[in-house]
Amino acid sequence: MILIVEDDSGIRELEEYALQSNGFDARGCEDAAHFWAMLRDTTPELVILDVMLPDEDGYQILGKLRADAAYSRVPVIMVTAKTGEIDVVKGLDHGADDYLCKPFGVMEFISRVKAVLRRSAAAAPAPNHLLQFGEIELDDTSRTVRAAGAPVELTYKEFALLHLFLEHPEEVLARERIMKEVWDTDDLLESRTIDMHVRTLRQKLGAAGDAIRTVRKVGYKLTMEGNDD
Repeated sequence: MILIVEDDSGIRELEEYALQSNGFDARGCEDAAHFWAMLRDTTPELVILDVMLPDEDGYQILGKLRADAAYSRVPVIMVTAKTGEIDVVKGLDHGADDYLCKPFGVMEFISRVKAVLRRSAAAAPAPNHLLQFGEIELDDTSRTVRAAGAPVELTYKEFALLHLFLEHPEEVLARERIMKEVWDTDDLLESRTIDMHVRTLRQKLGAAGDAIRTVRKVGYKLTMEGNDD
């Protein structure tokens, strides 16, 4: 089941028709209240989520989905008229799997849906265990992080970035690899996004964040060794 949250009835009906015509089971609703009610009856394969809604906005809905263990891995495509880079980054940083700007063509819409579903099906479930390095602890089950025993609040992408570092301690992670595994893109023109997230991640981890070291002209490394820059 694919759930569509879109307050514009014309766009919602177009999306439903396009999905159903391509063999998908799809249902639409106009606001967050109806969406949460629909979730009580089904766990969707995918959510098509508009940003501007009459009650909760799409970012709020996405944040709640990612914070709920029952729905944290449900893929989400944001569909919105907001086309600025900051809006796209905000959606992806909140945990969206893709971002489609209005107006869009039906063929592009279906292609994006199929691509996200393929990636979701191919992704192996993350193991539920505790990852540790020095004073940093990440619990995959509860999606919580602690540094020197104190809880640390991270965004969805900061959590994914730290998870990647903790899975590969003492290993140099090239920028290309980080962009691919955390942001699912090969576009290194957006690599400044990595620097921004590493900087805020270090700050939030406090002294423990010093273990995330810069490897000059290559990328980053979680290590107890000295910094290369």
